Amino acid sequence: MTDRPDIAQCADAATFRQWYYLKSELVDFARANGLKTTGGKFDIADRIAYFLDHGVPPKEVKKARKVTSKFDWHSAPLTRETVITDSYKNTQNMRRFMQAEIPGYKFSTPFMDWMKANVGRTLADAVDVAKQIEAEKKAGKKQPDQPHNQYNAYIRAYFAHVTDGTQKELRRLWALRRTKPGPYVFSPEDLKLLNEK
Repeated sequence: MTDRPDIAQCADAATFRQWYYLKSELVDFARANGLKTTGGKFDIADRIAYFLDHGVPPKEVKKARKVTSKFDWHSAPLTRETVITDSYKNTQNMRRFMQAEIPGYKFSTPFMDWMKANVGRTLADAVDVAKQIEAEKKAGKKQPDQPHNQYNAYIRAYFAHVTDGTQKELRRLWALRRTKPGPYVFSPEDLKLLNEK
């Protein structure tokens, strides 16, 4: 049983934003109301919120950035002197380079964000930053959760609190939690939902 209204029953954006909706639900509502369905979940939710408050689709602003570099991150030889370009992509070629510099290396969100924000620096700089990020992670420093990763943040908080928890219980708890108004962050109070019928 859920108290959660269908999106169409939300009178305004404030009501809509209290609830958790799957991307597929957002896409269905957007499509049925003539809204664009491209982009991430939060892009679509923003369009729906505007529509609920104004009764018309929002004016779309093109966000495309013009890439000027022709550097091919898929196949170009990479060295520590390679300059990071505005065409940077996380490729297998880049993964091989990083693993040659840092055995066992895996891409992380902070590293990928750093690469995109540091055009003009070199891969030697990138290796130093990657090592620093890895050292901070090993020292227990937590990376901030991204706002679009509500479920991942919920998982981490759940297992930090419920040390003997199971994936099955977590999935059930998350399904129950998202039938209630947000915010969608784990609280020990959420465990009471498991006793509801």
